[in-house]
Amino acid sequence: MLRIKNSFIIVLTVVFTLVNACKDLDELNINPNGVDPEIADLNLLMPTIIVNVGQTVVSLGFGDIAGVMQHTQKDGWSGGHNSYDWDNLSQSWSGYYGILRNNSDFYKKAIEGDFEFHQGVALIMRAYTFGLITDLWGDAPYADALKAEQGEAYFKPVFDNQKEIYLGILEDLEMANTLLSKGRNEYHNINAGQDVLYGGDVTKWRKFANSLALRYYMRLSAKEPATAEQGIRKIASDPGKYPLITLASEDANIGYVGNSPSDSWPSTMAFNPDPSGTYMRLKICSTLVEALQELNDPRLGVWANKIEIPLVLVSGEGIDRVVDGRREISQDIVDQFEQSSNATINFHQEYVGLPPALFSAQLYNLNPNMDQGVYNPHCSHLSDFYKLSTHDLLRMRLMSAAEVHLILAEAALYGWAQGSPEEHYAAGIQQSFNSWGVGNAFSGYIGGAPYSGLESIIQQKWIASWTAAAEAWFDWRRTGYPDLKPGEAVKREALPLRFYYHYDNEIAKNPVNAEAAIQRLEPTQYKGSDASNNSAWSKIWVLQGTGKPY
Repeated sequence: MLRIKNSFIIVLTVVFTLVNACKDLDELNINPNGVDPEIADLNLLMPTIIVNVGQTVVSLGFGDIAGVMQHTQKDGWSGGHNSYDWDNLSQSWSGYYGILRNNSDFYKKAIEGDFEFHQGVALIMRAYTFGLITDLWGDAPYADALKAEQGEAYFKPVFDNQKEIYLGILEDLEMANTLLSKGRNEYHNINAGQDVLYGGDVTKWRKFANSLALRYYMRLSAKEPATAEQGIRKIASDPGKYPLITLASEDANIGYVGNSPSDSWPSTMAFNPDPSGTYMRLKICSTLVEALQELNDPRLGVWANKIEIPLVLVSGEGIDRVVDGRREISQDIVDQFEQSSNATINFHQEYVGLPPALFSAQLYNLNPNMDQGVYNPHCSHLSDFYKLSTHDLLRMRLMSAAEVHLILAEAALYGWAQGSPEEHYAAGIQQSFNSWGVGNAFSGYIGGAPYSGLESIIQQKWIASWTAAAEAWFDWRRTGYPDLKPGEAVKREALPLRFYYHYDNEIAKNPVNAEAAIQRLEPTQYKGSDASNNSAWSKIWVLQGTGKPY
């Protein structure tokens, strides 16, 4: 086991180096590290693709989408995170298509070598990456993408309708399930050490494929309920043909090596001890804290530190002092702060989250340190392991058993899957607890967090998506749950729905096709001053006509 673990660390170290040096292997004939995708063993390409996808998931789910979904907030340099201060230069899909180009080379090599395992993996990673693109932007190049080598006709590809992209993703995942349905000994050229996700375990990759298909069928449930029902029934009714991720031990997770900034958790302080760095300016959001407190949820103690100095209200006037590790303040001090900051003092003695989109967030809860992104003794910081480069709980979380069970809970609610919603709901929570090391607390928890319909399912999915918040965003758009309220310092009075098409990378280089896609977007009342339908507050196809989320 130690030898296997060490080989994974060596592979991940090399992979992170490759990823950092050259995000898109096709950008150069031979990349700086000597791996030309045209001649490289496909096993050398595989970990680079997987890690690229994993890093993308974390950059979204621990980055600005965690702010949108009120998992975290920043108290310094926070506009894109807290306030959705985005525009048509904020996000680009260039890196996503770089992953897809590398994956295309990987798939071609798998076809040429008749390596069915690798073909299945390539189809899954293609589906996952195109899924992110269409979930985030809407219509995008798909059928004609990745074909530039075929000539000038493909230099400016059409933006395919989102429906066609979703259906193509589901076709790829169906094909992957078939390719991965054989016995382990029937596959060739599997290098377990290069498979940084599942160590060459064919069955786990197959479960990943079907679990992703379940995700995307549910994504279509409000817009195309007949398609969603048919697909979910097909998968949920035949576990022999369509096995799923059902245990936390099968989660699609990737760890970190932690030898350099490029192969470490993004908030690590090991290589940048800046007291105003990523870790220090990032706080758990009060919306999540209060939801977890109401449920007496043990995951709160895993993800956040208790406050160092609780605030205590005492009688008298002009009192502001620290006594026995607690800061005593009188009502006049409270009134003065609340009137000047438009924020309410939080007297909780253990956990205090940062409210969403505050003006002057660095001053929250009478923080004596007034600089941006510094230590706040009266607000909960993230757990200490988020300062580290690597840790057992620091993972790139692509797909989980918790998500699968909670999808099945929703499907059972609609009559699309066997079993009761209550059973799948409880199983989802249990597997989330297992994944965060608090599995033994489940029996004492579930009675205080009973199933109560769709809102309870989506609330638990929102909680379970910690550090992978993009999936919670996509669920919120589809259902309106959880009922998140924007803070006072937001760009618009509603949560955003999509990323803007990037002007330089997506519009200026392909104006005719980009403009056609922009015309297909449906503006909402929150579009505001955006000059065209290319707004973060315009509805993509999958939301149009659903009445969701607003």
